[in-house]
Amino acid sequence: MGLSDRIEKLRQELDNRDLDGVFVSQPENRYYLSGFDGSAGYLLITAQHEILATDFRYIEQAGQQADGYEVFKISGSTEEWFPRLLADLDLGCLGFETEHVTYAVYRQLSDALSKNKSSLKLVPVDGLVDSLRAIKEPEEIELITRAAEISDKAIEYFKEIIRPGMTEAGIAWEVEKFLRDNGSQTIPFGAIVASGPNSAMPHAKPSERKIETGEPVLIDIGARFGKYASDISRTICLGDSDETFNRIYDIVLGAQLTALSIVKEDMRGDEADGLAREVIEQAGHGAEFGHSLGHGVGLAAHERPRLGPNSDETLVSGMVFTVEPGIYLPGWGGVRIEDLVVMENGGIRLISKTEK
Repeated sequence: MGLSDRIEKLRQELDNRDLDGVFVSQPENRYYLSGFDGSAGYLLITAQHEILATDFRYIEQAGQQADGYEVFKISGSTEEWFPRLLADLDLGCLGFETEHVTYAVYRQLSDALSKNKSSLKLVPVDGLVDSLRAIKEPEEIELITRAAEISDKAIEYFKEIIRPGMTEAGIAWEVEKFLRDNGSQTIPFGAIVASGPNSAMPHAKPSERKIETGEPVLIDIGARFGKYASDISRTICLGDSDETFNRIYDIVLGAQLTALSIVKEDMRGDEADGLAREVIEQAGHGAEFGHSLGHGVGLAAHERPRLGPNSDETLVSGMVFTVEPGIYLPGWGGVRIEDLVVMENGGIRLISKTEK
């Protein structure tokens, strides 16, 4: 699917929501609809117009990357350039992305319209472009798969090099270097390496703590290829694992395998989450599984769909997401097993290949 097809889908959504246009500011959404990957700029898309507004630094880049877009040069204050951008477009209702536009920016846009005596109404919209991005095209799935191949290799490298006495931060640095040396673009998030009690924190920062035998070591990493991300977690134990590790690991693995085998197309995110959560709750550790089962992965490491207790999103073919149950025991540590999957042919296909 080309950019023109994505824009046409967006225009259908604008019509469904009675909007005359949308002001796109979220970087991944901006790239998804235009191909422009500069760090600053906005898209203004209406029924007849596609405009990319950016400043002097990116004018030439915008002309090269955003094929079919009119490039508008931002100069001066918001009060000066925003009304000029809208001139002669005859818009009544313009959507803006509530998840990205700060209140300060909203006030600047509103004040610019007010001082220009414009009757244009700014309308907050949620998930307008994000919902389109949630269903991946075959080319996007291929790029995600390439990113997952890199992170799979990095997990195997991690298992080869890890030794007692190494620090969490030292291992994280070695793995991040491996990711870049093996084809990853800028990594989508900093590597998590957490050992012993630190692994009880789901998003622990790698520290100078030295890894010991007989304790859980949790690693969570991602790669990026063609601007698309991957995400994978594994938990291992150096030396002989104790009864607690074996029991907790088996519960988490059972919860994940249950979800992987039962989650189907047209299931809601909360229903998928409930499959794994029930296994963990029945084992007596429901209170120690405090995060959602999974999240979408694409241009961003965390995007739609959401698989959690409060998610009413429907899982459909083409969605790529994680399945990552975990149990976290303060003072002891935690276990998380995370795989990247794609929904296709009515069920789940694993993208991650590293053994568990």
